[in-house]
Amino acid sequence: MPSPQKTRVPHDRRPVVCPTRQDEVATAGSEVIGGPVGRRARLGVDVLTPVRVVALVAIGTFALGMVQKLPCYNWAWFRGAASQYTHACYSDIPHLFVARGFSDGLIPYFDRFSGDMQYLEYPVLTGLFMQVAAWFTPGGGDLQYREQMYWMVNAGMLLVCAAVIAVCVARTHRRRPWDALLVALAPAFALTATINWDLLAIALTAAAMLMWSRGRALAFGVLLGLATAAKLYPFLLLGPLLLLCWRAGKWREFAVALLGSAGAWLVVNLPVMVLAPEGWKRFYVFSQERNVDFGSFWLVLKQRFELDLRIETVNTSASVLMLLACAGIAVLALTAPRRPRFAQLAFLVVAAFILTNKVYSPQYVLWLIPLAALARPRWRSFLVWQACEVAYFLGIWMYLVYVTTEHKQGLPSDGYHFAIVLHLAGTLYLCALIVRDALRPERDPVRQDGSDDPSGGVLDGAEDVFTVGRAARREDRADAARLAAGGPARTAS
Repeated sequence: MPSPQKTRVPHDRRPVVCPTRQDEVATAGSEVIGGPVGRRARLGVDVLTPVRVVALVAIGTFALGMVQKLPCYNWAWFRGAASQYTHACYSDIPHLFVARGFSDGLIPYFDRFSGDMQYLEYPVLTGLFMQVAAWFTPGGGDLQYREQMYWMVNAGMLLVCAAVIAVCVARTHRRRPWDALLVALAPAFALTATINWDLLAIALTAAAMLMWSRGRALAFGVLLGLATAAKLYPFLLLGPLLLLCWRAGKWREFAVALLGSAGAWLVVNLPVMVLAPEGWKRFYVFSQERNVDFGSFWLVLKQRFELDLRIETVNTSASVLMLLACAGIAVLALTAPRRPRFAQLAFLVVAAFILTNKVYSPQYVLWLIPLAALARPRWRSFLVWQACEVAYFLGIWMYLVYVTTEHKQGLPSDGYHFAIVLHLAGTLYLCALIVRDALRPERDPVRQDGSDDPSGGVLDGAEDVFTVGRAARREDRADAARLAAGGPARTAS
């Protein structure tokens, strides 16, 4: 295949990008703290560097999220189901402390529970995280006190994950650390951070992307494998990476990343897989057997049109839709006039998984927030999407109030369906903008200063060696122009 022209070589010594000079919403918002950065500002020379500021803001936002859970912490978790929904402060953490045997000293995957769920339905690394938190939970006092302490211990451990996420996002794009404020100030981040244990996998994924941006393929693979051992979705990032490495001819780096990922995942899973096979496979069996659930468009179809959706049909249909979405992403990756950025395709593939899945828990938005900050660092579009997610967050709790109270207070099915559609529309809106940026690179906020792919690592500034369709035709025209000017043609490969 023909080898197109080089993309622009990155300039590592260019100054830090200030959003208040480029983003209208950031400029307007900066008036609260004194206005946009001036021309003579000395950036990065104070104790409060951008990365440190972002980390502190993320910690503050996380703390606000803990305050939002106070009504539940004090009483709503323990005095009726509807109260925790009315106050929108539900969390799986204290409930599963009892329901999954941590309060009784049972060992995940090895000890069987009573009831429908016989083993822990979480991946191995998340199960280890839950168990470590149980070990640190004080043993004295009544059960309610221990549940409160278990949530508090988990919140402390998740706070560390939140700080890691903020720092990794701030450092992934060397010249754009302030983009990580999108993560640190995201309303959905504050509201959902302590609902479940998702921040562990997100922190490992963010660290993996940081390592890839530094050209450390093995470290990327190991961290991504660990992230997949904590949550299933991180392995999806290998798909976009394969496409981009194919286009750039970086097969060695992809192979190292793939082997590192598989090896790390196997090291974590193999002991439990061998010693407790029934407990280990429970997560995967549960994922297959789980019926249509909250937040998905499948639920809207089922309830709105009274369809009898069999679980086998939904699993097959969701898989087909996901494969079609991945095929579209592959076409974009190989035909775009300029090779898309890694963060752009990473966001699209995870968003496709969320949109086609048969369940959407409120905390799943956390998977996308760091990727959104790297893929499209623009405050207006980010806040529009976040507004849709906050509306869904409130909608699901009000719907649960409706279905759990005798007098049917809260949000009925029609209102909840609207909240689901709003969430879907907000995510699709951000996807559409990212696709447009990939097709029209001059509109990409990250590339407007001449950068190529700051999170791309070995892909940043690399030559393309394989393109098809529109991209190939564009490069053929560029080759003809070079020949007409007396310059050399591209070499075939």
